[in-house]
Formats: sequence, C-alpha cells, structure tokens
Amino acid sequence: MDCVSLNPFPEAAAFRRPPSEVMRLARMGCAHPTRLSFLRTLLRRVTDQGWVFDRPVWHVDNSGVGRAVYRAIGPERTYSLVAFAHDLPDEMRSDRVIATAWDATFAMFDGEPTEADLDRLQANVPLQEAGRISQKELSLSRANRSVRLFEHVVDRLAAGEQPNVTEVAAVGYLMRTTAVYGSGKFGAADLATVMDRPELNVPFQVEMLSVWLTRQFTVDIAEHLARVRGGARAARLDPAIKKSLGVGNSTGLGMAPFLVRHPILLNNWIMAREEALARVRAQSDADPNTVSEFRAALSDAQENARKWSSTHPSQVSKLAALRKDLDSISGYLALGSMSESDHPWDTLWRWGETQLSLEGQEALLALMLEPHGNLVDGLAECMVANERAAFRLDGSMTVGALCDRLEQAYDWALPIDFDLPDNAARFWYVSEEKLEPRIGFRFEEDGADLEQPLCIARLAKDLHVALQDWSRDAPIASFLVAHPEHRFIVRRVQATERHPYAEVRDNLIAADMLPIDLMRCKLAFFGASRFDPRSDKWVRISLFQDLPYPSDLSPEAWA
Repeated sequence: MDCVSLNPFPEAAAFRRPPSEVMRLARMGCAHPTRLSFLRTLLRRVTDQGWVFDRPVWHVDNSGVGRAVYRAIGPERTYSLVAFAHDLPDEMRSDRVIATAWDATFAMFDGEPTEADLDRLQANVPLQEAGRISQKELSLSRANRSVRLFEHVVDRLAAGEQPNVTEVAAVGYLMRTTAVYGSGKFGAADLATVMDRPELNVPFQVEMLSVWLTRQFTVDIAEHLARVRGGARAARLDPAIKKSLGVGNSTGLGMAPFLVRHPILLNNWIMAREEALARVRAQSDADPNTVSEFRAALSDAQENARKWSSTHPSQVSKLAALRKDLDSISGYLALGSMSESDHPWDTLWRWGETQLSLEGQEALLALMLEPHGNLVDGLAECMVANERAAFRLDGSMTVGALCDRLEQAYDWALPIDFDLPDNAARFWYVSEEKLEPRIGFRFEEDGADLEQPLCIARLAKDLHVALQDWSRDAPIASFLVAHPEHRFIVRRVQATERHPYAEVRDNLIAADMLPIDLMRCKLAFFGASRFDPRSDKWVRISLFQDLPYPSDLSPEAWA
C-alpha cells in the first residue's frame, strides 16, 4: 500500500493527471520546484520545530585556510557540518568530479565532533574520494569559489562597500558544489541506518542540510577575508544581497540515469506531487486569503523569471514562454474568475492546459500548491521508497497477465521501430577513464558493448516479442529460466501495477533525446531554481536562492 493510499483524499482521484501526460521528457524538462521540494521540506521542519544553529568552531587564518563547525541542533539530535577551507590556486580549480583539490571540503557529522574527530576528518575530508570517512559521517562534499564573483564581493566588502548588484545577479552564488555524496559512499553511514529518524524521512534531507549550511559558510568565509583585508572599515553583506545568493551547482550526465535506475522512488516523487495538485484542483471554492497568497507567489515567480537568464537556445525560448505565461495568469486573476466559478482551482488549471506552454503549466502547478500547505505538505513523507520491497519477482504471474500489463503500461514503447537508426542512435555507458556516466552515438563511436540498461523502451519491446512464443498460461518463472536476460525488465513491468509513475515514457536512446530533461526533473524535486543549460548534457543551477540562512533562524549566534 502506498503512502498516498494510506492518507486518503478520495475526491482528488478524479483530478489526478495520468502517467501518459506527466511522464514525458518534454514536460519533465519543464519541472519547477514546489513546496514539496526537498529543501523546502527541510526549511519548514527546522523552522516549525525551532531548530537552533550556531558556529562553535571557526579556526580560519588570515589566508582563509582552516576549519569550522556548523551545528544544527534539533529536538532530539544534533548534526554538524565540518568545513575545511583551502588555499586553492586558480589553475587547479575544476568542477569535474575527478578533480583532486577544491576551495572547500565538507563532511556532515552525526552529532557533535570532538577534537579527535576534527583531526581525523582533517586528514581525510580534503582528500574526498582518496580519503576515508566513518559511520559517524552522513555525507561528504566539496565546493569551489565563483572566480567571477567571489573576489569581487571580498574586495568590495573590504573597502567598506557593497558588491555590484548586477554582478551578484549575473552569478547568484559565491561558491558552487561539485559533488555531495551520501548513502554510504566512501565509508559514510548507510542511509538505511538513519531512515527511521523523523527528520530524515524525506529524501535527501542530509544532503540538503549540508548544502544549506555550506551556503552559510560561503558568506562567512567571504566576510572573514574582507575583514582581513579591510580591517575596521570592512562591511558585512547587505541582507538583501545576501539573501539573493544561493549555492551553485554544475550538474552533468552523472545525475541523469538516477531517475531510470530508481523507478519506485521516481513514482513516489511524482505521485506525491500529482496528488498534491489533484487535492488543490478538487477544492470547491477559493477563499480570499488563499487567493491572496497565490497572487503573492505569482508576483515572486514573475520576479524570479525576470532575474533568470540563460544563453542556451532551448532555455531562452522556455524563459520567454514562462514570462508571457506568468503575465497571462496575472491577467486571468484580474478577471475575477477565482471567486465566481465552481471548483475555481480546477477551472484555472484547465484554462492553463489550453492557454499556457508546458513551461507555464508546470510553473502554474508550483504556484497552485504554494498557498495550500495544509492540504499538501504531509505528502512530503510519501516521497521515500523501500525499493527492496519491490525487488522480488512474482514468478507465479502468468505470461498472459504479464503481457497484458506490458501492453497497458508500455503502450508508448511497443510501437517504436528500433531498426530505424534514429530510434537507436545513442547508448549509455560509464567512462572507464572518468568513472562518469556518458552517452555515445551508437553508429559513430565504439563502446556500445558496454551499454547500460537504460534503454527501457527497447527492453520492453524485446520482452514483448519474446513472450509471443510462450503459452499465456505458463508461469513467468518458466520463461525467465529460459530467458534470464529479461529479468530486469520483467521486474519493472510488474512494479508498474502499483507504481504508475515509475517509467519515463520516452525513448532514452533516440537521436533527439535531451538528457537535461531528466536532470531538470530531478533537480526541481531537490528545489533547484534558475536552470541554465550549457549543452544538452549539463546544466547550472542554484539552491536556496532567496531563502533564509541558518543565521536568520539563530541570529544571536552570528551577532
């Protein structure tokens, strides 16, 4: 039984969008962060529960080298981000996963570290993959300065002045993370050991907390260096400028396969969001306070769209459509329809389906959730997944029943002709040299023999063809004994019966497939904003931009 079923809202079922509409790459590549995004869930929790934040250790010298500790003190447990600041020559600064040196490195410690812990971490964390951390650590990460903005901010603050707001807006962050590892990597605690903690029962809460505390560090280190250079005349960042800064990230193909490899998790993320939208659409009226909050969210979205820039042709087009669509939503509200129609939120949504671009529709989804926290926030706890529970194959299922399920859930895949070069043009693999996911061109490059099983549409079609030679009454176990190569896709097909949003309903090896669509979908669930594709294979984003800092929740610790 899924979490949404355990928290019923029966009138919403009629308003839920079908997977055939939702799970297409073109729409997934227009996803926007919502109040169910993981960083928003984190901020609600720490605010509602009165978490306290401080910086008990700041041993950073005048060259900006040293260590610091940021504590997050919750009702039951404390988590500590241990930060190490380094003096990195410009020529060594790289955002590649395979880099060996960074401006700052971090580990999330479970509890409060002792001096011995800090010494142990200092010997290992700066090495990242080459070092080793322990079960006391929950994540490992690193970040680099924005060459363009960091020095500008430090120089201006040192002179007692504020940075140029145009320069700040053009970049949007002082540092960008290049990797945030969790879930047991490099010796860290496995996710299964902490999943029963209430504060970690939403995906990626450790990673979001790490990045949020890292955001505080980026401002602290810049102000520290400004004081070193400027002495008594040095200024602190203006609160408005400070709030506009997030944490940057450059994300490449390494993230794209995640959604395909975790179909149950993907289903639960999408199911929670779609249930949230359906609950809002099911409301029979719209009270004035809720409409007022919607208008405020729309105003914020218009301001964000105004500041959001990109040079990538596809994103330039999407941004133009988004700005136009947000203005159209504003015009719709001006007509007063929200107070006149039955089920006004559904009427608004159905209007948007006919009048807005995909970019505008997905932005409207985020806006409609914003004033309905009482209806939707609890769904954040439905976004976890016990993927082991779905791992077991049902060998007793008949070939006929599996065929029926396959034809229903993969009707989008079975008509594809994979003998056409454009439908099998690409292949996913892992680079031996860089140890990173890559996508190659099947008919132009070597390496197709190393293909990863991400071509779900082709696997589904191959299974369908193979099943035609078997009796419909035969158990699928007998088929798999003869054809074990189909175990992977059989398991996925069986999972779709209870997880309708588990599959991306597009051909992931087609010539025109855009990996950035997969990345944007996942990053929107994280809470990323201002997507800036640099190609069809990597994208720059910002996290926590325009949101509070730990120092805003515990100002006395940073007085």
